[in-house]
Amino acid sequence: MSRKATLLLGILLALPVLGAAQNPPQNPPATPPPPAPQAAAPVVIGPAKIAFVSIQQAIANCDEGKREAAILGQYVEQKNAENIKLQKEVETLKNQLDIQGSKLSDDARADLSDQIDLKDTNLQRFQQDTQKDIENRRQKLQNMIGRKMLPVIEKVAKEKGVDVVQFVDVANVFGYVSPSLVITDDIVKAYNVAYPAAAAPAPIKK
Repeated sequence: MSRKATLLLGILLALPVLGAAQNPPQNPPATPPPPAPQAAAPVVIGPAKIAFVSIQQAIANCDEGKREAAILGQYVEQKNAENIKLQKEVETLKNQLDIQGSKLSDDARADLSDQIDLKDTNLQRFQQDTQKDIENRRQKLQNMIGRKMLPVIEKVAKEKGVDVVQFVDVANVFGYVSPSLVITDDIVKAYNVAYPAAAAPAPIKK
């Protein structure tokens, strides 16, 4: 092959390579990123109207609470009378032992001492059981009226446009609470209407 033909062949073979170099393949257009999610609009909470209730005071001042407290008071008086009677029995035996102890036989003195110990033990047990019984009765009374009072509190709060009702103990209030925010009296009035109570029975004459 002549030199001229060889040179021409070399040029022809180089053309595709040169063409590829001059015209690189086009890449597909890049997919645009998804738009960033928009943040939700903040929830605006307006000022809340708050009221305060002393649940203990409401229970004690409502008609039903007064009636039940009077009934419990009569029960306490009855137990106090029994307690005084037991105390006198113990004191009588102790006085008897002090006065007659030296004149009694050993067996009689020991028997009297045993009676004193027994009655003293019964007295202490009676006092403990009675105290526990009275506390249980008082707690049941408060729970019974308190459960019935909750829907009354909710009803009064809605009528007054109150958003939050906070229970407070009037005996242990920390800080200052304006009297205008205390709705205990309103709760008592509404409870008396919802649950009218009969008068407490007259105390038993001794």
